[in-house]
Amino acid sequence: MKFLVGSDHAGLSLKRQLIERLRAQSVDVVDVGTDSAASCDYPDFALAVARGVAAGEADFGLLCCGTGQGMAMTANRVPGVRAAVVADTFTARSTREHNDANVLCLGERVVGAGLAGDILDLFRTTPFAGGRHQGRVSKINALDGAKAARS
Repeated sequence: MKFLVGSDHAGLSLKRQLIERLRAQSVDVVDVGTDSAASCDYPDFALAVARGVAAGEADFGLLCCGTGQGMAMTANRVPGVRAAVVADTFTARSTREHNDANVLCLGERVVGAGLAGDILDLFRTTPFAGGRHQGRVSKINALDGAKAARS
């Protein structure tokens, strides 16, 4: 399993802690940045992760910023990405099981490191249920074609 991971300055500390957790679980991790606490633009890192996941360079993406929202808004602009902001374990499980989310967005100012680790573990290990959920995810994926046509 491979994760592409990115953050802005507001999510740097959480990102570093979660990278350690993933590596301790023998998950392959590629960190696309930032590596500094200096103010930076979250869309740059969200796009790097989202484009890599969409291209099949990794199984999943992990993005951390202050709230997770800006990262998700940016990542979801990339066709093939289903990014979810998660702040609880129920949503972590459901977003994988029902929505086949492939990018997890976390807010360092919203969730603590312990909860974030539990969320990440559930996101990473919960399979997509398919079945009745597949048709719904297919409808989401069909929107990617509409995005491309508008571009």
